[in-house]
Formats: sequence, structure tokens, C-alpha cells
Amino acid sequence: MDKSVNLIKLSVGSESVDSLIAWQATKRAQGPDGLPRHITRMWPKRAAEILNGGSIYWVVKGMLQCRQRVLRLDEVTGGDGIRRCAIVLDPDVIRTQSSLKRPFQGWRYLPVGDAPPDLPKGRASEEPLPVDLNRALAEIGVL
Repeated sequence: MDKSVNLIKLSVGSESVDSLIAWQATKRAQGPDGLPRHITRMWPKRAAEILNGGSIYWVVKGMLQCRQRVLRLDEVTGGDGIRRCAIVLDPDVIRTQSSLKRPFQGWRYLPVGDAPPDLPKGRASEEPLPVDLNRALAEIGVL
């Protein structure tokens, strides 16, 4: 049976899911094909599993809040001559059930069974809860 695995990553500098979406809409965040991408120094060792239906789950302001399907991994070389990995993403950002996440560096693997469920389509467009309330509810296990 084929397996898939997800990635989890801090969205450094994002104030909200909407600000992440706005950043990814800029030319600077896109590859030559116009798709959003995240450049990282390390190439995932489990690339085949990620490309088998995996997503990147974004942690915004200490809360895991959304995900994007990983379309492919491209090799890019920076102006410094160092080989890097561009994680090319589906532009569709899917909001998920929120959960608290402690800060960490880089990215981590997130098993499919541990990934939070997507929010229903109707809830994805609802006004989000205030950050403090959302965090408090997650701390007591309500979200």
C-alpha cells in the first residue's frame, strides 16, 4: 500500500491565514509557473510520500490553521550557488481545525493520522474567532 505523509511548517511573519494567502499572491512568493512555493535548505528524505497526496500544514501565530497540497518539489539554486528545495504548492489554501503548536525550526513530518480535519466549506468563510479565545479553547481541547 502506498503511503503519504504531510509537512508542518511555521508561517513566519504571517499575522493570519489571510496574510499568508496575500503573501503567496505576490510574485516574490511564486515560481516561474505562477504557483506559490516555499524554499527550504533541506530536501525532504520522504519526498515520495509527500508527493503521494501530502500537504503542508501551516502554523500561524502558534496555531495550526490551514493546509495546502504539495504539488511537487523543484530544485533551485540561489544566488549563493547553494542547492535548495522549492516546495511547490496548490494555490488553494484549506482551513483546518485549529490546534496549538509550540515553536520549532524548519519543518517536520506530520503523519496523515495526526493531521487535523479540514473545516467544512461553510465554516471556512466564517469570521475567525479572536486569537486569544481560539488559543484558550485549543488549550482545553475544545478545538
